[in-house]
Amino acid sequence: MTDRALLEVEAIPFWTGPIKIWPLEGGTTNRNYGVLQADGQRFAVRLGEDKPEHGVMRFNEQAAARAAARAGISPKIYYTAPGVMVSRLLPGRSLSADEMHRPENLLRVAALLRRCHTSMAAFLQGPLLAFWVFHINRSYIAGLHKMGSRIAARLDALNETNEMLERRAGKVDIVFCHNDLLAGNVFDDGARLWLLDWDYAGFNAPLFDLANLSSNNGFMPGEDEALLNAYFGRAVERGEYDSFAAFKCASLLREALWNATSELSSGLPVDYAHATDEYLTRLEMALTTLN
Repeated sequence: MTDRALLEVEAIPFWTGPIKIWPLEGGTTNRNYGVLQADGQRFAVRLGEDKPEHGVMRFNEQAAARAAARAGISPKIYYTAPGVMVSRLLPGRSLSADEMHRPENLLRVAALLRRCHTSMAAFLQGPLLAFWVFHINRSYIAGLHKMGSRIAARLDALNETNEMLERRAGKVDIVFCHNDLLAGNVFDDGARLWLLDWDYAGFNAPLFDLANLSSNNGFMPGEDEALLNAYFGRAVERGEYDSFAAFKCASLLREALWNATSELSSGLPVDYAHATDEYLTRLEMALTTLN
């Protein structure tokens, strides 16, 4: 941890006494730290600037985190300022991708997402963003053309795929969604699950959250069916599954484009090019399963 990071955290006008600071894992668009106050209270500090190339706007993230906390699905927020958020540091740990495959965890995560989709609206306030994956993919593609991406020759075909997937998604319901359902953003305190990290939160189709959870964690068809049945409390209809499958492909495309953009914009020591190619390969495979 750098001296600059220490000074940034120490300068937050929230602490009531001496603090100890340590880095927390995770965060590709932000920096996260744990803080222990002299009175024994433990907090999580999140520092991050807007990332327009990825559609990450901190006013939106903070509003979503506050609403999620009030809805009881995310930790309590104690302090916010531009680019700064202080929340309760939960005991426990994030789930691993392997743990997400366990049948009992599929049921728990489905219930958590349904609670997110049905309860957050009552606590949301002020201007908020939408997260329409097909628009996001179009924006990434336009930006990658301008930046001279190494995958430039593939972008027109990927745009056609995106348009096809948007048509196949059909009419959707709109709720407030998390939109970034990596296993690391699902936290288990030993008694219950919480949702963390609202960088990409916004109004969206609930089927996208389910498809994003599936694509990010490598669910197989039987697990997809179990997830959807648990979420809806019934067997899904054919049209719902077809829309889910289109959103799953769109989620994979978005991850590929996110990584391709990060190849050109991020200073982190991450092999984004490998991730771009991996997601494009996964997308090709997923497209073959569409009926």
